[in-house]
Amino acid sequence: GCNPLAETGRSKLQNQRAVLNQQILRAVRMRAGAENLLRATTNNKVREQVLLELSFVNSDLQILKEELEGLNISVEVYQNAEETFSIPLVPLGLKETKDVDFTLPLKDFILEHYSQDSSEYEDEIADLMDLRQACRTPSRDEAGIEMLMSYFLQLGYVENRFFPPTRHIGVLFTWYDSFTGVPVCQQNLLLEKASVLFNIGALYTQIATRCNRQTQAGLENAVDAFQKAAGVLSYLKETFTHTPSYDMSPAMLNVLVKMMLAQARECVFEQIGLSGIRNEFFTLVKMTQEVAKVGEVYMLVSTAMNQEPVKENIPYSWSKLAQIKSDHYKALAHYFIATILCDHELQPGDDKDQQEKALSQLYEHVPEGLMVLAVLKDKVQRKQLGKAHLRKAIVYHEEALRVCGLCKKLRNIEVLQEVLTAAHKRSLLKYAQLETEDDFLSLIQAPDILSKTEYKIETIAPQFSKVKVKDFFHKLGPLTVFSAKQRWAAPRTIRLPRGTEGLGFSLKGGSPVQVYCLDPVCSAASMGLKEGDYIVSVDGMDCKWLGVNEVLEKLQSVGKQPMELEVISCQDTGASLHSKSATYSMGMQKTYSLICLAMDEDKIDQTKKAPLKLPFLSWGTKNRQKAASTLCLPSAVAGSSQIKKKLSSFTLLNTESSLY
Repeated sequence: GCNPLAETGRSKLQNQRAVLNQQILRAVRMRAGAENLLRATTNNKVREQVLLELSFVNSDLQILKEELEGLNISVEVYQNAEETFSIPLVPLGLKETKDVDFTLPLKDFILEHYSQDSSEYEDEIADLMDLRQACRTPSRDEAGIEMLMSYFLQLGYVENRFFPPTRHIGVLFTWYDSFTGVPVCQQNLLLEKASVLFNIGALYTQIATRCNRQTQAGLENAVDAFQKAAGVLSYLKETFTHTPSYDMSPAMLNVLVKMMLAQARECVFEQIGLSGIRNEFFTLVKMTQEVAKVGEVYMLVSTAMNQEPVKENIPYSWSKLAQIKSDHYKALAHYFIATILCDHELQPGDDKDQQEKALSQLYEHVPEGLMVLAVLKDKVQRKQLGKAHLRKAIVYHEEALRVCGLCKKLRNIEVLQEVLTAAHKRSLLKYAQLETEDDFLSLIQAPDILSKTEYKIETIAPQFSKVKVKDFFHKLGPLTVFSAKQRWAAPRTIRLPRGTEGLGFSLKGGSPVQVYCLDPVCSAASMGLKEGDYIVSVDGMDCKWLGVNEVLEKLQSVGKQPMELEVISCQDTGASLHSKSATYSMGMQKTYSLICLAMDEDKIDQTKKAPLKLPFLSWGTKNRQKAASTLCLPSAVAGSSQIKKKLSSFTLLNTESSLY
C-alpha cells in the first residue's frame, strides 16, 4: 500500500474522512445517551436540559454530514493533473476501517480446532494483518486493485479456515459508511468482504478520474475503469444482498452503478469528439444522437438519486451535478441539430433521400404542418426549426447554470462554471446571428431528439481468477478437509512396533489419505486405528498434502523398525449448536439499521416446528423510539436462557438468518 503519512491530496482527504468519522461516532454516542436519559427521566427541568442538548448535537451532526459531503464532491483532487476543459468526473471515496488484531482469536482457534501448535503460525497471521493494513491505503493503479483483490480472495480462505457457521470467534470488524460516516460493527466476516469489494469499485473510479482525458488512450482507460467499477458494485449488490450500511444497500448500489455507466458514456462521447467535430451533415447527425444519449442516461441517474431511500443519503451536490450534466448535454444535442439546419442547405448534388432518412431518425415526430423533406428544401422552414432548437438549447443551458448556482460546492468548481458558461455563450452567439425582426411570427416548438448510440456500455464483471493467491495457512492442510465446518477429535498416536507383519489396512483418497479396509485383528487396529481415520503425519513428518503413493513409500519400513502414525477422526457435523449473537445499530435519524428479531422459544417448544425466517432489515423512520439508539456490541448469550417477547434496546439474531 501507499505510505499513509504521505502528504498527497488524496491521503489528506482520506485522513479528513477518518477524523470526521470519529467525530460523527462521538456525536452519535452523545445523542444516544441523551435520548436514553430523556426516556428515563420524569423531571421537567432535566428534560428541558436534555432537549436543549439534543438540539445542539443534532445540529452538530448535520454540520459534520455536510463536511463529509464536501469531501465526496472534492473531485479536483482526483482529476488528472493536465490542464483540461471538461466537466469533472465523480469518484467514490474509500471506506475507512479500524485496526483488527487477528492474533489471539486465530491462535486460539488453531489450538482448539486443529490441535496444532499455534506459535508456528505467527508469521502467517502477521502477513494477513500486514496485508489488511496495506489495503487501507492502496495505490491508485492496477497494483492497488490487485492487492485489494488478493486480500478479498485471502478472506475466502480465512473464512473457510477460521469462521465456523455455528459461532463467532471474537474478531470484531468496524467499517464506516462512506456517505453518512456512521460505523457498522459486526463479528461477521462478510462485512469485511463486502467493504473490500466496495473499495475495489471505489478505487476503479479513482483510476478512471485520474486518466488523461485529452488523449485517446486516456479516455479508453477511463471508459474501461468505469465499466469495471460498475461491474464490481453490481457484483457486490448481487452477492451481499443485506448489507447493514447505507453505502452498500441495494438501492444505493443500483444508483452508483448507473452513475458509473453514465460517466463511461460521457467519456465515450468525449472520445468521439476528441479530434474535433467536423461541420458536416452526417457527422453532426451522429454527434447529435450520441450526445442526446449522454443527456438521457444522466437524466435517469438524476431521477434515481431523487428517489427514496437514496435521496436522504446521496450527496446533494452529486444529484445536482447529474441534473446539470443532463441539461448540458441535452442543450448540446439541440445546438448540433440547429447547426445542421442552419448551416447546411440542400445542394443540387446532395443525396436528398439519405439526408431525409438521417434527419427523420432524430425525431419521434416533427412539428405539426412540417415534413422532413420539405424542411430540407425550404430555407425558411429550416431556419425557423433551427432557431427553435437554439431556443431550447439556451433554455437548457440557463437551467444548468441556475442549478449550478444553487449548490455551494459546485459553484466552487471553476472548470465546471467555465464549461457551462462557454457552451451557453456559443448558443447565444449562434442565435444572435440568425435573429431577425419577424421572429415573433415563428411559433414552432422544437421537438424532442431521439438518442442513439453505436457504442455499447455495460458492466465488466471482476476478474478474480486473474489474481493468483496462495493460502497463508496452507500448512493446516487441504481446505476440503481441514476447514472450520469440520469437527475433529483430538489427534491420536498409533505406535506400530518392530516385527509388525504388513500394514493391515489400505489407503484411499487424495490429500490427506484415509484408512479403509482395516483388518480388525491387525496390530494397528489393536493400537487404536479406526476405519476412516486420516493420516496426518508419519514418524513426525507432516503428510497432510501427500497422496497415497507418497504415504505408502513412507510406510515401507513397517516391521523393520518402530513407527508412529498420527491420525485424526472426523466427527459428525450435523448436530451443530444453536448460537445467537447481538448486532449493532447506531440509531441515527432515518438510519438504515438492523432490527434483530427475537425468537419465541416457548412457541418452538410447543409446536416443535422451526420458526419462519422473518425479515430483519428496517428503515427507522416511522418510529425513532423503536429503533435502537445505543451502541450494542456483540455478546455471548446463554442458550438456555429464555428470550423475552418484548424487544429490548438490542435483540438477538439467529445466525441461521445471517446478515447477508
